[in-house]
Amino acid sequence: MSYSNQGKASAKKNSAQKLNDSRINDISAKFVTAFQTVPGELFDTWAEEVAIELAEEGKVGSCNKSTQIRHFYDELVNWQQRIQDEETFKKFEPFLRMMNAKVAYAKGRKPKLVGDKFERWFKEGIKATTSAQALNHFKLHFEAVLGFLKGLRG
Repeated sequence: MSYSNQGKASAKKNSAQKLNDSRINDISAKFVTAFQTVPGELFDTWAEEVAIELAEEGKVGSCNKSTQIRHFYDELVNWQQRIQDEETFKKFEPFLRMMNAKVAYAKGRKPKLVGDKFERWFKEGIKATTSAQALNHFKLHFEAVLGFLKGLRG
């Protein structure tokens, strides 16, 4: 079964759990609470849910293009590589939070570069990033989302 077929099957299976604000909050909360044991769903099921929704939003609104989403991922990786401990996290946290303004700008452009769902998901991910370890979890979750998106889009 190809990723696109898996995505369609998963979308039907998870249709009751659309990527609304509550679901985004549930997923992003795991970045913080998953210090000892990271739930596998963070990089599998939940990442696929996000990818399906972002792909669908991109079809409707011509936003969430791979290059734009990759731009935000690359910047997040850059920060994650700099921030290896809690002291460094506190030092660079304001700059990490500034990424929310960059996402808002990308959404406000005409045409939109990112959609509402991407903006909400990303902002909640940044909000939940309260430590170097949570940043790493968000980065890995984002990486999994990118993998699923590539599989869905081909």
